[in-house]
Amino acid sequence: MWLSFFIVVSSLIIDQLSKFLVMKYMTIGQSIPLIDHFLYLTSHRNQGAAWGILQGKMIFFYVVTVLVVTMVVLWIKKLDVKKEKLLLIALSLILGGALGNLIDRVLYQQVTDFINVYIFGYDFPIFNIADSALCIGVLLMGIDAVLDVKKRG
Repeated sequence: MWLSFFIVVSSLIIDQLSKFLVMKYMTIGQSIPLIDHFLYLTSHRNQGAAWGILQGKMIFFYVVTVLVVTMVVLWIKKLDVKKEKLLLIALSLILGGALGNLIDRVLYQQVTDFINVYIFGYDFPIFNIADSALCIGVLLMGIDAVLDVKKRG
């Protein structure tokens, strides 16, 4: 369980600190190139989800996040930590990411995004550390599911 606690707290601290620094030192819309034509630090606010969907639906996000957090915490409690370490890591990242964006929504009624990536000329939607933790957690869950099927099959 210490691993889960460490992952959740670390992802929350990194997420909230990075958002604080962006809010404090950058104006909305300001963009700083880190790697030209690929990676930028761009101050953005989002009242919705990825790609700007469901703008302003805060009650929806509160309810869904509380449900997800509750389910993930219950799932983590039921895990056999020694046998399901990859799943524990995945769920911990999902929990940390969900809580990171929930904090923004509760405090500011919007999420601070700042990682702006261009992939083959496509301007990917701006995201943050919490979003990254969520996506990596979901990817690891998928890998864990595939490995579990192979192990059983």
